[in-house]
Amino acid sequence: MALKHILGLDHIVVTVRDLDAAALRWQELGFAVSPRGTHSPHLGSANYTIVFDDDYIELLGVLTPTEHLKPTIAFLEKREGLERAAFTTDEAAAGAAELRARGLEPLGPVHFGRPVELPGGGVGEARFNVFRWPIAEAPGGLRIFACQHLTRETVWVPELQQHANGARRLVRIEILADDPAAAAAHLSRLIDEPATATADGNRVPSGGSRADFLFYDAATFARRYPAAVRAGAAADGGVAVVVATDDAARAGTTVPAADASGVILHFVPA
Repeated sequence: MALKHILGLDHIVVTVRDLDAAALRWQELGFAVSPRGTHSPHLGSANYTIVFDDDYIELLGVLTPTEHLKPTIAFLEKREGLERAAFTTDEAAAGAAELRARGLEPLGPVHFGRPVELPGGGVGEARFNVFRWPIAEAPGGLRIFACQHLTRETVWVPELQQHANGARRLVRIEILADDPAAAAAHLSRLIDEPATATADGNRVPSGGSRADFLFYDAATFARRYPAAVRAGAAADGGVAVVVATDDAARAGTTVPAADASGVILHFVPA
């Protein structure tokens, strides 16, 4: 039975050691970056968001070591970069129940929020309910969770969706894996979307019109991107993000991993 409460990729989490420096760098790459937000104390993290039409990139940093952040802290001991992917859920409690019905034990739902500085002045609050797949269920090393937005208007702020580089949406998340077919099959099983072998690797749609996941091996990674672009990327896990842009001059260009917090950014026409 299909998962009824998982609606496609919501956002990706790029975890960094120096959050403010990372936000400045992504601004230099032409992205509109939100004001810094501080999550509820039991989470212990802060973020900046880069919001597109239906999805977004979250830059995340650790403020206080908490139980919730143990996997993230372990990740940062090894690298910065693409740590997690979040799926949109319309009802976190129902989505978690669907996982339990499949024999998985989700973490959560957990409720949290963060203050949001609004462009016209004043402060709102972004509120969420989230649940996580079991930590061991990380296809290709990429952990996944689901996010229910209770206050979309404080995340999708029109003034923050206008990017100098023309970015409009996430198109594809690329994951480097020793066994791409097995990693794709793993994600397919977790989100109930089909895995398909392609010339470039193994593809899994996230749902609806949202971004796809593409799993490939080291040889394919080397064919796709030159060494200068790959430098700074991880040896496994999430390595690249493809972004649609309506800027014709930007389309076809690639930002090396070393210049984008360990993540290769490749732009394609919107």
